[in-house]
Amino acid sequence: MLSDEYRSKILKLLEEDPQLSQRDLARELGVSLGKANYCLQALMEKGLIKTNNFKNSRNKKAYMYLLTSKGIAEKARATVRFLDRKVAEYEALRREIASLKREVQVRK
Repeated sequence: MLSDEYRSKILKLLEEDPQLSQRDLARELGVSLGKANYCLQALMEKGLIKTNNFKNSRNKKAYMYLLTSKGIAEKARATVRFLDRKVAEYEALRREIASLKREVQVRK
């Protein structure tokens, strides 16, 4: 299953540059080419992106990845869920740091 983090990042990257190659997408995400392909296939199966061939391109394997209206809505939802999770992690870390600081102060 594709995490909200990857879903959000992929949809954002493709929205910014629909002509992004799978190799470039993999590099941006820090994942293998195979994982990038898997992620794109999963998003296509869910109807979040669609592909178009470049008709005038010499490289007939080149695709343009377009977000569907469903993809645009899912990008927003995935981003909100990812942000909520990161804020919760930040708050937990902030509380842990405060507790450790109090502990260090008591020991001084």
